[in-house]
Amino acid sequence: MTARQHSPDAIVVGSGPNGLAAAITLARAGRSVVVYEGRPTIGGGMRSAELTLPGFVHDVCATIAGTTVASPFFGSLDLTEHAGVTLVHPDAPLAHPLDDGRVALLERSVAVTAAGLGADGRAYRALFGPLVREADRIIPFVLGPILRLPAHPVAAARFGMPAIRSSEGLARSRFRDEPARALLAGLSAHSMVALGRPTTAAFGLVLGITAHAYGWPLVRGGTGRLADALAAELRSLGGTIVTEHEVTSLDELPRARAVLFDTTPRALVSIAGDRLGGGYRRRLAGYRYGPGAFKVDWALDGPIPWRSPAIARAGTVHLGGTLDEIVAAEDEVARGRHPERPFVLLVQASLFDSTRAPAGAHTGWAYCHVPNGSIVDMTDRIEAQVERFAPGFRRRILARATAGPAELEAANPNDVGGDINGGIADLRQLFTRPVARRDPYATPARGLYLCSASTPPGGGVHGMSGYHAARSALRREFGIRI
Repeated sequence: MTARQHSPDAIVVGSGPNGLAAAITLARAGRSVVVYEGRPTIGGGMRSAELTLPGFVHDVCATIAGTTVASPFFGSLDLTEHAGVTLVHPDAPLAHPLDDGRVALLERSVAVTAAGLGADGRAYRALFGPLVREADRIIPFVLGPILRLPAHPVAAARFGMPAIRSSEGLARSRFRDEPARALLAGLSAHSMVALGRPTTAAFGLVLGITAHAYGWPLVRGGTGRLADALAAELRSLGGTIVTEHEVTSLDELPRARAVLFDTTPRALVSIAGDRLGGGYRRRLAGYRYGPGAFKVDWALDGPIPWRSPAIARAGTVHLGGTLDEIVAAEDEVARGRHPERPFVLLVQASLFDSTRAPAGAHTGWAYCHVPNGSIVDMTDRIEAQVERFAPGFRRRILARATAGPAELEAANPNDVGGDINGGIADLRQLFTRPVARRDPYATPARGLYLCSASTPPGGGVHGMSGYHAARSALRREFGIRI
């Protein structure tokens, strides 16, 4: 179908997790919805492909579904109903090895994790135990709009007090030994913000809570199955998806009472133009993007030969050494440099999902942070970090596929300069995504909304930005409250 053959109640531009979540939320409220996607396939960060060799399935972007299983939006779906999605939980969510042979292993149980942290076990239980017990109150608050009163103020305060600190400061003050310090630093480094900055501890705490309370599963057969499930859910509700239609102007679209953009702020400005008003456009122009990522996918002739067998129990592995090393590496990136020993995030999906590779073979997936728009090839540095803890790793490589910031942005235009978080999430912008407004999803133009990771709560495959934007549109345009 063409854009002008149908005039729906609402249009969504972009089919990432937030765009599809927005469309489903609107359709559930009885609105007719059309989603326009510029690429041949839907999904944004939820795509899978044979990037290296035939039979090896790699995730193009996201692979661990920690925020997915914690998300209230995804929790409202039966993912098996339409697309048969199966979530596979590794034995342990996360491993963080050190050079001295010790491994900080984050288990589903806080108590078991703490028992492996020696002298810091009691401090770890004191920090994470109460937060994990309150996970069902804290996580919906964290994944909601920023400027609102919490439904559970005591739980929110218990989280907020340590969360406002820097990760480096929290790690040094709470823990005495390297395993616990490094574990918190690695979790917090997902923020892609220098770890000495305020609120970076929030990222580490949220990821630790989700790992303990919900697990960090992966999707059997690839994350692309999630996109298929969301598309099937939308179509079952009467929604329509149009692929290979890149929207460059509002004039291309049929009339609709609401248009929601799962795009970057700069794309919104390019498409909507003068409809937004000069002041708002100027404020969007000041939206800041964070560091980028450099990603490597491997086809391997066997499992990664970790020096410590315990690492093979984890789906995700953080490679960066001690707290000091991780802080130094992320500081280098924040200053526009490329660390010799980058902090590396690695996933070994095929250990737990045999559909990812031919019999006896395996896949590997890893990335590190680089300055936004970097053109430096980080392959050797990433592989050196793997080899550091898994001697002989390079001999297992059958083929590799690499993607720097330019390639990541080409695959998903929302990854500006390789920024997979939809904009830097430092103290200033964490609370003003994309600009300071009471309703961050609504624009000054009637009927136009932003629903991407550039709105609260930010990056991750949780769909909550789309869900909240759709609720705003339903309330403002259709008088429907959900």
